[in-house]
Amino acid sequence: MRTETDFIPKSFSKTIESGTFTWSAPSNIALVKYWGKKANQIPANPSVSFTLNTCKTITTLTFQTKANPDSFSFDLLFEGKPKEDFKPKIQKFFERIAVYCPYLKQYHFTIDTRNTFPHSSGIASSASGMAALAMNIMSLEKALNPEMTEDYFNQKASFLARLGSGSACRSVKGKVVVWGNHKGITGSSDLFGVEFPTAIHSNFSNYQDTILLVDKGEKQVSSTVGHDLMHNHPYAEQRFQQAHDNLSKLKTVLENGDLETFIEIVESEALTLHAMMMTSMPYFILMKPNTLEIINAIWKFRKNHNIPVCFTLDAGANVHILYPENVRVQVLQFIQDELVGYCENAQYICDAIGKGSQLMIDN
Repeated sequence: MRTETDFIPKSFSKTIESGTFTWSAPSNIALVKYWGKKANQIPANPSVSFTLNTCKTITTLTFQTKANPDSFSFDLLFEGKPKEDFKPKIQKFFERIAVYCPYLKQYHFTIDTRNTFPHSSGIASSASGMAALAMNIMSLEKALNPEMTEDYFNQKASFLARLGSGSACRSVKGKVVVWGNHKGITGSSDLFGVEFPTAIHSNFSNYQDTILLVDKGEKQVSSTVGHDLMHNHPYAEQRFQQAHDNLSKLKTVLENGDLETFIEIVESEALTLHAMMMTSMPYFILMKPNTLEIINAIWKFRKNHNIPVCFTLDAGANVHILYPENVRVQVLQFIQDELVGYCENAQYICDAIGKGSQLMIDN
């Protein structure tokens, strides 16, 4: 099992003056939620997520050596335009990873990034954004050290991404990713995400996630603030144990295809996440009235039609509707008939399980 020191490079066999890489990295949707963290972005409990396919960040990293390698130097563009308010987060990220990426100060970077989905609306844009940036940085490191193995590349990319945004470590590889030490998951680690280690039942092949955009505005409470409120939370220890127990149950479900139990665990996890927010001090509510309308409509539809559709939520108002591919036609008709009116500007995104980050340009 790798430790932090394994990610500190000892030397490089090559030098490189300039170049460009472009990576796409997907968002992910947690089934067992991560909420609460220790120092250095270590999760207070393990989590597991579906990697998405359509909701992604595409980031181009252009770099050029500079004369004065004593500080970080970068320009940040969002959708092709300078985005000054993003820069402090990137600066902090570079500071966190400097010991693991000592070459960063040798270059001036231009980071040009865009999302295929609304920023800061509860679709984990920080996860896909930090994962995409970490993949680009690792492409630079691999150019400096071509002997690097694919396994090391992916583990370190996940490790770096985690230091930018915890859940970003689940956006590097794999259809189903576990992050956090768990006794039942081989190779699981607090330091990086790992692909689910056993075969996943065919019921979950190309599982669908339709995201209903209830509120596309920025959340009134950031996830970082929410995580910090778990430190003195009256139900924190019970919650962390519940997450361990639910991950054990979900591992069995993903292997045996039990959709009924899958629904119970996933919906319970979503509501527990928001219960933690509502019972912290200070307390807050990220769900909107239309979030609850959608949840009630899903429960009614599932009961009346016996179709295995369920919801989950991230730290926001939007609703992820999860369902097998073989009921896609019926569920999309249900969304059109009954749910689209609860979405902001009638907008929703059709997504499905994806494969992780993809290299688009290597120059």
